[in-house]
Amino acid sequence: GCDHRCAFCIIPTLRGRLRSRSIPSLVEEARRLADQGVVELNLISKDSTAYGRDLGREAGGLGELMAALSDIEAVRWIRLHYAYPHGLPTGLLEQLAHNDKVVPYLDIPLQHASGPMLKAMRRGVTREGQERILDRVREHVPDITLRTTFIVGFPGETDADFRELCDFVEKQQFDHVGVFTYYQEEGTPAATLPDQVPEDVKAARQAELMALQARLSGQRLKKLVGSVVDVLVEGVSEESELLLRGRTARQAPDVDGQVYIVSPPPDAAVGQIRPMRVTRAGEYDLVGELIKR
Repeated sequence: GCDHRCAFCIIPTLRGRLRSRSIPSLVEEARRLADQGVVELNLISKDSTAYGRDLGREAGGLGELMAALSDIEAVRWIRLHYAYPHGLPTGLLEQLAHNDKVVPYLDIPLQHASGPMLKAMRRGVTREGQERILDRVREHVPDITLRTTFIVGFPGETDADFRELCDFVEKQQFDHVGVFTYYQEEGTPAATLPDQVPEDVKAARQAELMALQARLSGQRLKKLVGSVVDVLVEGVSEESELLLRGRTARQAPDVDGQVYIVSPPPDAAVGQIRPMRVTRAGEYDLVGELIKR
């Protein structure tokens, strides 16, 4: 569930308010997964930074959970998704900065940057507020990888609103961005708003923003060529049985890019985390060769 009431979202109506599982129950599940060979844990909810508030833990719950999960020896990477941009718990930032198992990666769904759009979406935050949050994260964790998502074509979105969003993305230099076109979900406040944006305009804005992000992402990844990064081996690539595929700690499963491993050694196996020298970079993906540590 979720305690927020964003104008475009039906989740609170369908699933009710936030409900947190206890730390012991989550640790127990994580141990079972680790016993099955899982080395990466992805923590996902509709509002992960609010974890534990309904259990009386207030802002400390998420940091406590991450610390407890990191005690599981077989777990190597812990990743957080959906950190709602309403202030981030200090405990979370400390885990990101100092816990070697918590990867320096944060998924913060911002949804827009224009003041009028954020207000219409009922996000409860301004562009300036979002910028302060991002500055705080980068101050605590200078090497953080940031992922976010945006909605284009929300009712009333003007060309000026969209241009402001593009300007925001250019200035913030996010590592990963997902862009969705607004969907008129029946039963949500936004569904009955005037000034619904035509579908062709939504699609054009989505394509433009994704093209911008592809350029920015490619520029960032090219800086990694020649460097050595740790890679989680995930299996044989769909591109060729001669390639292995994997991810760095800065790439979440399914939503970010991936790594293609060329000339893999015979002892390379799924679930291993091994060093790789980056030889090529695209807009979202990396190519490289495994090396000895």
